[in-house]
Amino acid sequence: MAFTAKNGRTQTSLSEINITPLVDVVLVLLIIFMVTAPVLQSGIEVNVPKTKVVKQISEERVVISITKGQEVFVNNDHVKLDELGDALHQKIRDPRGQSVYVRADQDVAFGAFATVMSTVKSAGITNISIVTEPIQISKNK
Repeated sequence: MAFTAKNGRTQTSLSEINITPLVDVVLVLLIIFMVTAPVLQSGIEVNVPKTKVVKQISEERVVISITKGQEVFVNNDHVKLDELGDALHQKIRDPRGQSVYVRADQDVAFGAFATVMSTVKSAGITNISIVTEPIQISKNK
């Protein structure tokens, strides 16, 4: 599209959109999401006890986490203790065959841990494993 300016010259208007600022904004947003995504997926922070024998978990699993504040989570969902049995029945198809893993913070009182274990067993789940971390043995002795 052309038009004539006041001084008599013919000029054309810019009919194309400059996409350079758009690309800059998109790249900045991409970098922000790439940096924040791993933080959002970190899950529930539990400082599990350390043991010498640790079995690697390879199959799909249901994990019950007990935090230092004695909050209970099934996978990443916060659950009240009296609703734990119902939540497990929703997540597990075969209570006798499927494994359930319990991650408890090492500072959790044994009573809270025992209550969760009792609730899991009363839900009909017999295959329960406790999640621990391996002990780091220093070689400089």
